[in-house]
Amino acid sequence: MTQAPNSKIARRRLWLRSMNLARLFARRDDGAAAVEFALVATPFLALLFAIMESALVFFSGQSLESSVTDSARLIMTGQAQTTDYETGAPKAGGWSKDEFKKAVCTRLSGLFECDKLMVSVKTYDNFASANASTPLKDGKLTVDPGNLPYSAGTAGSIVVVQLYYKWPIYVSLLSNNLANIGTDRLLVATSVFRNEPF
Repeated sequence: MTQAPNSKIARRRLWLRSMNLARLFARRDDGAAAVEFALVATPFLALLFAIMESALVFFSGQSLESSVTDSARLIMTGQAQTTDYETGAPKAGGWSKDEFKKAVCTRLSGLFECDKLMVSVKTYDNFASANASTPLKDGKLTVDPGNLPYSAGTAGSIVVVQLYYKWPIYVSLLSNNLANIGTDRLLVATSVFRNEPF
């Protein structure tokens, strides 16, 4: 009978010791910063990557605009219509569609893959009839990438040069605001001009 009070005392001491340890554990804040960082890190990094991707998309679009301006000058001055692509010597008929695309690719930055670039060159009689619209309808490309026109025109022709590039979008937070074709963004750069007398 004398052991029962001792076992009660031992259990009571064990319970008090575990309660003291629990209180000490609850008061310690050594790992609070790590736990708070774990809670905040995921949305912060997602937002950071979304901002970086948005900036890259807009920078790439501006780079494509610069390339179309430089490349269109080859048509506007008659170089693409009157010279040989390889030698630069006079040649009737000028450059082919593939040769003009190669010339465009040399003016692109390292952000783009040349085989994914689509080039369209159309000729019109006047500026009013020139069509420079984006070939998208209901989130789909309305032109066949392998069958885009190439008509550089002659002196005085109205020409529309368009470059298309499907840029992949990897980070989409709550919506696909950057994507306009599935999970990609169609970057479009356009130059409309009248050919110089050459």
